[in-house]
Amino acid sequence: MTWSTTEAEAPTGAGPLTDALSQLDNALAHLGINGGIKKMLTTPRRELMVSVPLRRDDGSIAVYSGYRVQHNFSRGPAKGGLRYAPSVDLDEVRALAMWMTWKCALVDVPYGGAKGGIAIDPREHSQAELERVTRRYTSEILPIIGPTKDIPAPDIGTDERTMAWIMDTYSAAMGHTVPGVVTGKPVSLGGSLGRAAATSRGVAHIALMALASRGMDPSRTTATVQGFGKVGRDAARFLAAAGVKVLAVSDIDGAVYDERGLDIGRLAEHADRTGSVSGFEGTESIDPASILLLDVDMVVPAAVEGVLTADNAAKVQASIVVEGANGPTTKDADAILTDRDVLVVPDILANAGGVVVSYFEWVQANQAYQWSERDVNDRLEERMTKAWHDVVDYSGAHSLTYREAATALAVQRVTDAHRLRGLYP
Repeated sequence: MTWSTTEAEAPTGAGPLTDALSQLDNALAHLGINGGIKKMLTTPRRELMVSVPLRRDDGSIAVYSGYRVQHNFSRGPAKGGLRYAPSVDLDEVRALAMWMTWKCALVDVPYGGAKGGIAIDPREHSQAELERVTRRYTSEILPIIGPTKDIPAPDIGTDERTMAWIMDTYSAAMGHTVPGVVTGKPVSLGGSLGRAAATSRGVAHIALMALASRGMDPSRTTATVQGFGKVGRDAARFLAAAGVKVLAVSDIDGAVYDERGLDIGRLAEHADRTGSVSGFEGTESIDPASILLLDVDMVVPAAVEGVLTADNAAKVQASIVVEGANGPTTKDADAILTDRDVLVVPDILANAGGVVVSYFEWVQANQAYQWSERDVNDRLEERMTKAWHDVVDYSGAHSLTYREAATALAVQRVTDAHRLRGLYP
């Protein structure tokens, strides 16, 4: 394993880390922060790269690269998801960990940001193989995780079962059950009611407030959702329930369109049965690349980072973009959309519902007491609403975009924590 606590190398080209550092630089310039504090905020506090060997079902051995980056923990334990995807690399994990720091600060939960991942395609592995690779990865990063150190959660390619395996592996090493080591667990193992749909519910809350800010009635608006997984699926469901006509959705295998509005419930049943939204009866198959460019009022990119770029941002017809995914809009695309008066609601606000309810789950684990789903959802809405108004007010007071305002607010809160704690020794 390789330990690193030195300053992260500058990214070599375009990508999520370049965008994350650019957003931070803008916030620091606005706040007048430079020198040592700037370096502390730019540099991950801890990075761990591990080799993850796997004995496959046929007896062969494969070796994968795993990562865990803890960007900051001045406001509390590190917190962030675990991603299984072939594209995972250190710079991506660094960027996602940094965004998690700002996200936690923005919604005022007592965490810093972290992220982890394994460069593996889960679709090419059996459940038994995924369990083995998860347990081996957990054993490799075990020294730096824990309920008061760093608390993983599900992300792309992982789910509540993955979290159960991590919890069990960690608990076996500790000699007793430790529910608080992860969030996003099955409810029967100490998970929180409402956690599975929390990110999506938060996206929908923010999307509806964004529509209201533009004087738009949900029952007279249209939307598209890119991604029909952990975030996009329920976000589409909640938006449709609020009256928004969701015309198109996409997943990794295709995209479907219905000018009358998709029946999200039936589409979900179709996706469960077939593994994809493609081929849904009564819909038109469209190019997945067009999902963000259709003539609708709002688009929700809820898949992966870097999908709105300099090449397609000028073609976006929607007046509102609500970022359900992490980092879906590149720096260049952001500038283009701003110039065109497209309201972009940044990821650190729009998709913060997951970390809010992860915090609630962690609190419940510490209390050994489970809240009702209604309590969870009500408290989630309260947090998301307050964060929305904080960003809107700051944006108006300082003539900043919502992304600039959200990042500046979050960076100021983390900076305040650094200054109050001081520097040891």
